[in-house]
Amino acid sequence: MKKHNSKKNSSFLSRRDFLIRSAVGMAGIVFVPREKLFAIGGNENSSWPSDASGYRFHMIGHAHIDPVWLWPWHEGMAVVHSTFRSALDRMNETSDFAFVASSAQFYEWVAENDPVMIKEIGKRVDEGRWNIVGGWWVEPDVNIPCGESMARQGLYGQRTFQRLFGLKARVAFNPDSFGHAGTLPQILNLQGMKYYVFMRPAPHEKTLPAELFWWESTDGSRVLTYRIPISYNETQPVNKRVAEILERFRNQPMKSLMAFYGAGDHGGGPTKANIRSIEELKEEKGAPAVFFSTMDGYFDEIEKENPDLPVVKEDLQHHAPGCYTAEVAIKKGNRHSEAALIAAEKLAAIGSWAWGATYPKDEFTSAWHRVLFLQFHDSLAGTSLPEHSVTARESYGFALDTAHQIAYKTLQRLESRIPAEDAASEYLVVFNPHARETKQTVEYDFNWSDSRQSSRVEDEQGNPLLHQWTAASTETGSRKKLIAEVSLPPFGYRQIRLFEGDAPAVKNGVTVKDNRLENEFYSIRFSENGEIGILDKRTGNEVFSGNGVGCRAVVIDDPSDTWSHDVRAFLDEIGVFGNAKITILQSGPLKATLRVATTYGNSTLTIDWSLTRGSRNIEAAVTLDWHERLKMLKFSFPVNIDSPTATYEAPYGFIVRETDGDENPGQRWIDLTGRQNGNVYGLTVINDAKYGYNVIGNDMRLSVARSAVFAHHHPKQLSPDKEYRWMDQGIHTFRMLLLPHQNSWQENGVTQVAEEFVAPPFCIYQGIHGGVLPKSASFLSVDKPNIIVSAIKEAEDNDDVIIRCVETSGIPTTAAIDLRFAGRRWKGSFRSCEIKTLRVNRGTGRITEVNLLEES
Repeated sequence: MKKHNSKKNSSFLSRRDFLIRSAVGMAGIVFVPREKLFAIGGNENSSWPSDASGYRFHMIGHAHIDPVWLWPWHEGMAVVHSTFRSALDRMNETSDFAFVASSAQFYEWVAENDPVMIKEIGKRVDEGRWNIVGGWWVEPDVNIPCGESMARQGLYGQRTFQRLFGLKARVAFNPDSFGHAGTLPQILNLQGMKYYVFMRPAPHEKTLPAELFWWESTDGSRVLTYRIPISYNETQPVNKRVAEILERFRNQPMKSLMAFYGAGDHGGGPTKANIRSIEELKEEKGAPAVFFSTMDGYFDEIEKENPDLPVVKEDLQHHAPGCYTAEVAIKKGNRHSEAALIAAEKLAAIGSWAWGATYPKDEFTSAWHRVLFLQFHDSLAGTSLPEHSVTARESYGFALDTAHQIAYKTLQRLESRIPAEDAASEYLVVFNPHARETKQTVEYDFNWSDSRQSSRVEDEQGNPLLHQWTAASTETGSRKKLIAEVSLPPFGYRQIRLFEGDAPAVKNGVTVKDNRLENEFYSIRFSENGEIGILDKRTGNEVFSGNGVGCRAVVIDDPSDTWSHDVRAFLDEIGVFGNAKITILQSGPLKATLRVATTYGNSTLTIDWSLTRGSRNIEAAVTLDWHERLKMLKFSFPVNIDSPTATYEAPYGFIVRETDGDENPGQRWIDLTGRQNGNVYGLTVINDAKYGYNVIGNDMRLSVARSAVFAHHHPKQLSPDKEYRWMDQGIHTFRMLLLPHQNSWQENGVTQVAEEFVAPPFCIYQGIHGGVLPKSASFLSVDKPNIIVSAIKEAEDNDDVIIRCVETSGIPTTAAIDLRFAGRRWKGSFRSCEIKTLRVNRGTGRITEVNLLEES
């Protein structure tokens, strides 16, 4: 949520009234009668309460800069330059004036384009008057980026500050982000930051025990956290702002406060009028003590005072919940780019050690910089101008292409060393990028003539692999798609061979008929409206309650603006997709697929539902052709349980939330578990592109699309007579996985399933050649299923290998990691949801535990 332009709000005041910004932010401006303000102050002769002089105000000169919002990124780059120039000029004019600024990307722009200015900033940093804060590449959304992205925000941000100024930020600063995941304190601690400053959600959106508090994540990590009162912008004389803050903080546990001033959003920074008013307020009788300061200075003072502060152990939500879903292409681009870069880094890092591959560090850095910039809150939230969506598409394309080029070149170097010598056979190398053994169905198109009598697929030991043929992706010649079931070693590969020969029959295969799919675990049917009904054969019960169907495509009335200001839930149902047309696409026996196509208004929804032999996962490939306006689409899953508990994946962790219908952010999965006939039972929904969810009792819902106007901000009203640019119109695709489960989601390895879903095995074709490497190998494994190897990369400062591990179930665990590629083994203990980073010396093999900045 943004502020109105301060200049537009600076009309002349009547003699009776003072104009004061509402504490609820931009939504309004209120007039406070003079007599009421003086009642707060004490009397007509003194505008300050009798105890005001006992308070200390650290005046924080600041310029909030949106590098992209209602303007393109290159305009934002120019705004950074002019704002920094203005701050330096104010320093030259006022000897004790201080300024704070975040975002390593801003300083990188200045360093590239104006080396003289960056040196001038460096001098002020050395003086302690220019305070480097934030520690991240930008001020990102912190609900939507994955945990590893948040790690990289700090890695690249802090290293940039260290390179340019010889220091790292101590205070994490993210005032304008639309909510804050409860897993952040651990991440911040591991990036060298002990303090956090934010503004949203505001007091009317989130009640906190105090505006200064300890924020604690599941693993026990804490950061001292301050919520900015009123606003991070102020272009007028500061006395009214100080009075407002003083009134709000009268019952707080501390008497040292921060007040922010300066023009912002489109930059600008502290004005001469701001500075004059501070100098005047210093001399005002009975006023609080005010002085130019920095965030570092404020927290240093608080640490010395050591006040008794409350502890908050939850998310800091909610603000602007429409941002979890708006601009679906940016959301999908983020998820796919993150997954592709992480997988490619794993391959290249291990490959550089194990089979002589190259690790192109500069290419990875450039790609990550693009993705991290696009995580700026107005970008990833989908609240920017439509031209930025074009920029995002280009940048995600760059990141994805970089990742895919590196991954397949790395794999080609591997496959070229694995013998594939029978000219009558076709060969694939299938690589599992995860640290546990897995059984997967892999798909690949081959030339396979109908004249061939039979086909046989074997692993490297000659064991037959179950397979089937289906339609290829193209309609030329004899191309067909092979679907084969293959077991893959942990973080390793297996060669499979296709040739003409007899194959064993598939027993207990999946069947499909009319509107039904069935395997060993489920009997599935589809209704006339396209909903899915699932009978779980293990329990004999329906997965869904009521009439026994789920994935109902519900259309919600959504007249809110792009942010969905002042909205907590999207509940007003006005229709559903229906009139299902069902088509059989694949008949098994290994994998069967039914296409279910439905319509609503001007929109069509097509879901290809697939069931695989031996799998407890139900796959869905979704294509939405969306042409609605001021509406929202949700998928409804009314799980057949009592006493439901809703768990959402968060960045490097998870959080349990109420089932009260409120819209919530989540990562790749949401789970609803409760009791079914007295037994623990639940359903997990995993996806590769969405972030918005809500749960109404036992009804778990996934937010699929909205249809707001680009960057429409209340209170501006839309006119029925005007044409607008509507968001998310046209065709969108994503994938889902339904995982009905007995027992808890932790016991069913949900996070590992999500890892495998968004980063499936790589398949690379082999020509005919010799080789010296084995036809199957494993390079790394973990002995506990709740410990995920989330990242493997080369260190930033040399060629050591960095391995990041996370405990994912909330269970303290001792685990061993077998680093076969290095001939080493490591064992350690993890706290609940703890992140551990290991550094493996390439020369000695020595393993050291380091922080997220790759430092001991």
